[in-house]
Amino acid sequence: MYKKAYPFLKEVDSLALANVQLHLEKAYKNFFRDPKVGFPRFKSKHHSKNSYTTNVVNGNILIEGNRIRLPKLKWISMKKHREPVENCRLKSVTVSMEPSGKYFASLLYEGYSCENQAADKDYSNAKILGIDYAMQGMAVFSEEIEMEEAGFFRKNEKRLAREQRKLSRCVKGSHNYVRQKKKVARCHEK
Repeated sequence: MYKKAYPFLKEVDSLALANVQLHLEKAYKNFFRDPKVGFPRFKSKHHSKNSYTTNVVNGNILIEGNRIRLPKLKWISMKKHREPVENCRLKSVTVSMEPSGKYFASLLYEGYSCENQAADKDYSNAKILGIDYAMQGMAVFSEEIEMEEAGFFRKNEKRLAREQRKLSRCVKGSHNYVRQKKKVARCHEK
């Protein structure tokens, strides 16, 4: 019904729109069930998290090797974090974009119990390791273990400050501002 008033909604997968509607319905139900939860806040077009969720219906989402096919998109190459466990069925996919411009797809599978996995493994002869961790990023182990040096933020702090200074000098909304904003986001990500 909204597609006539807002033609840009036709570009999006219909299941993504249905999921948004379900999220809104859930937010209102939570509010009326317990007013302490708070009235649902409308998200800003400019400052909200860029993500959408779509469900698997009639094989509209396919995964083959290191490729994924989403509704209204063609095949996209991807880096897989890990292989799903056998006998699992893909249920939904949430695609989100980070401020640095990278896209991530979170795949939700159904039909596998973590309890079965824990019951299969035998932990009777497992080693115990003690770790004492200090806020400065120093950790002491009960066994001799090589630890890579921590403090990534402190190491890259000067670079981040430099990139943020460059950003503050740019004119808001300009092409250089957008490009510099991505550089700052990449520094934060690192």
